[in-house]
Amino acid sequence: MTLPQSSNAGKWRNSKVFITGGTGLLGSHLTRMLVESGAEVVALVRDGVPKSLFYDSAPEWSLHKKVVTVRGDIEDFGLIERILNEYEIDSVFHLAAQTIVGAANRNPLATFKANIGGTWNLLEACRIHSKKIRRVIIASSDKAYGNLNGEAYDESFPLMGDHPYDVSKSCTDLISRSYALSYGLPVAVTRCGNFFGPGDLNFSRIFPGTIRDVIEGRRPVIRSNGKFIRDYIFVEDGAHAYLTLAELMTEDASTKKIRHAGEAFNFSYGLRLTVTDVVGKILEVMNRKDIEPQILNEASNEIPVQCLNSDKAKRVLNWKPRYGFDEGVRKTVEWYSKTFAL
Repeated sequence: MTLPQSSNAGKWRNSKVFITGGTGLLGSHLTRMLVESGAEVVALVRDGVPKSLFYDSAPEWSLHKKVVTVRGDIEDFGLIERILNEYEIDSVFHLAAQTIVGAANRNPLATFKANIGGTWNLLEACRIHSKKIRRVIIASSDKAYGNLNGEAYDESFPLMGDHPYDVSKSCTDLISRSYALSYGLPVAVTRCGNFFGPGDLNFSRIFPGTIRDVIEGRRPVIRSNGKFIRDYIFVEDGAHAYLTLAELMTEDASTKKIRHAGEAFNFSYGLRLTVTDVVGKILEVMNRKDIEPQILNEASNEIPVQCLNSDKAKRVLNWKPRYGFDEGVRKTVEWYSKTFAL
């Protein structure tokens, strides 16, 4: 799938950006947009994943040749502090985390160390070098709100995670706010719906798992009862949301403070789609509505209903999706069909 060049071209010229989780789904797309926009990017990479878009040799990608790659772990405070200092970083995007709910349930300690400890490591290093840091964007999640009985969460709702991944994101969110309010660090938080799109290699997730199953001639598998409701966002729309927020974190001439520091923003489509709905849409786009998915009903420690209200981002940041759900599904199926064709 050929992607259009970012409309942000030149906006980040000469900016020195540190991105954690640069080889992940969102990280790859955000890194590409930053590079196209003229940023000098330093990416923290824990594992080299050969099939990640970060290492894709296509001209619009080849990110590993266009950025400085530092191998290491977000839990290594000395490494994070060294990167900020030696590369004179002015902008930070913190995406690195354990993002798979099943893996978080199996190993909560590792999840807390990476997601919570990694966040305070990053923020403390930014505090030490705060004279150079202009903006810090921290990835939280809609899961940070916890189970609020199906209401469409807006940013005023409490953070009430129950299970390991959810709790880790509630803590990430609160720690970020603490550094903004206590130390004046220019930190803002994003809370997004479930990302999907080209480059997601976590095949336990519904989009890559379903598409691969169909390509390889199997019935797609639904781990839950198929009735869990989620809100989704195409990864290109998500990456654009991150850049929109970051670019508006400028100094207010009257207060001398950074706009939106200490704030959180929801980004999603406001959809209420069951897992069965999503699988049905994928099968429709793949012209395979004749296939019946297998429903295992094995999922546990997951929130039954999640939906985001993104009115604040639309009103305050003037953010709006470029693609939307249907176009995102088409582009996602196109990429997997081309990449994993038999």
